[in-house]
Amino acid sequence: MTYLLVPGSLIISCLLILVQVPTDTVLTQAYYTSRPEREPENPQGEEQLQNQPHETMTSSTPFQQHPTSRVEEEQAGTTANSHSSSPPSQCVRCCDPLAHVPVYPVYQPVPQINITLLKGEKGDSGDRGLPGKSGKAGTAGARGHIGAKGQKGSTGAPGDPCKNQHSAFSVGRKKSLHSNDYYQPLIFDTELVNLYGHFNMFSGKFICYVPGIYFFNLNVHTWNQKETYMHVMKNEEEVVILYAQPSDRSIMQSQSLMLQLKEQDEVWVRLFKGERENAVFSDDFDTYVTFNGYLIKASTEL
Repeated sequence: MTYLLVPGSLIISCLLILVQVPTDTVLTQAYYTSRPEREPENPQGEEQLQNQPHETMTSSTPFQQHPTSRVEEEQAGTTANSHSSSPPSQCVRCCDPLAHVPVYPVYQPVPQINITLLKGEKGDSGDRGLPGKSGKAGTAGARGHIGAKGQKGSTGAPGDPCKNQHSAFSVGRKKSLHSNDYYQPLIFDTELVNLYGHFNMFSGKFICYVPGIYFFNLNVHTWNQKETYMHVMKNEEEVVILYAQPSDRSIMQSQSLMLQLKEQDEVWVRLFKGERENAVFSDDFDTYVTFNGYLIKASTEL
């Protein structure tokens, strides 16, 4: 019994080997027949496909059957030889390639229009936004060019009449005056004209309150056998002299001048000090000595 089992096992194994080879070959052919054709691996082609834009796939040409490799052809030949030598089994016939190979559609890329390149019509303006915060003040710009001269304006309304400015005085002395060891101002005791009180009768000085050009005049009567020596002063400055030599008879002596004065300037008459006998004559009945002055033109009108 043992001897009969061993040969039977060997026979079954051989039959299985013969059947296995063609079955694998047929399955391989059916696999490549049923799947679509794969393009050969090409790194450069894959990069080109990646760089292309998205494309839609459309049906074009039927898919070609994948060519059988050389190894598969050799296996097929071997299988054919084995089939010719031995009768085909039922498994082989069930797995044989189909008479009509199914055709599957192949999708090819179609260029697509980039809608971002198409510019539409301009839309309506939106609502005005809220004003932003005020920025910091900028630096001052450069001075601009002088503009063109404008047109002459219309005549304005007439102004108020000008207030005429005046100043005048006239004073006299009725007493004689003799020199001593120091200078003496000539004090006047008779006020003839003193407009606005610009002449100070206590100091014997005229004080300028209206700046401008003034005229002054001094008249004295000399003493017999005595010298008359006097100055018209502007502040502390000797401006002009009035002089008469000693004589057997007395005379009337006069001096006139014009001065331009500023406000608070003082004009007065000074008798020279007593290096020699110096005097002016007058009495209580008549006025022999006079000092006069008045404004000719104010500085505002110059």
